[in-house]
Amino acid sequence: MKNVVILDHPLVSHKITLLRDKNTNSKQFRELVEEISMLITYESLRNLPTEEIEVETPICKTRSKVIAGKDIAIVPILRAGLGMTSGILALLPTAKVGHIGLYRDHETLEPHEYYCKLPEDIAERDVILLDPMLATGGSASAAVNFLKQRGVQHIKLMSILAAPEGIERVTREHPDLLVYVACVDEKLNEHGYIVPGLGDAGDRLFGTK
Repeated sequence: MKNVVILDHPLVSHKITLLRDKNTNSKQFRELVEEISMLITYESLRNLPTEEIEVETPICKTRSKVIAGKDIAIVPILRAGLGMTSGILALLPTAKVGHIGLYRDHETLEPHEYYCKLPEDIAERDVILLDPMLATGGSASAAVNFLKQRGVQHIKLMSILAAPEGIERVTREHPDLLVYVACVDEKLNEHGYIVPGLGDAGDRLFGTK
């Protein structure tokens, strides 16, 4: 799939299996989401530009690489996207964080915005959009639209689980979007949930069901 990177790593597969288990409690679930998010981030930032600077080690002066280029912003889609944020901030502690609040109509399965708060300089940043469950793709696609309307030009979408239908929609509606996902599942059911999936990520993260 063009512009879609699917992680294929035993460590990721192991952690996703634990996420799926209905007996995994909220504390364990949050920790696993953070860990998987860090692993996806590692892969998604593989091509970050670098530049050499001079540093002095305890032995001598040398030239060594640091990250160059634009600053990064992290934008979780509320509420489940919040579970991915701290894992990514552990790797990118200087990134700014915005929030986009969307809810899905249970009849039409289409997203509706109820909150959007982004850094003032969002148009000057590379944005990592966080949506742990890419199901229908409606929420992610709408969030990408909101970011583009505010001048963002470089967006990466990071998800933990995706359905083929969600990937097809976001890549069709946003062919310039880069998508990084830990695992692609079989399909959506009649209620728009990923099968086999892991249930409602927000409820499992925050213990609300």
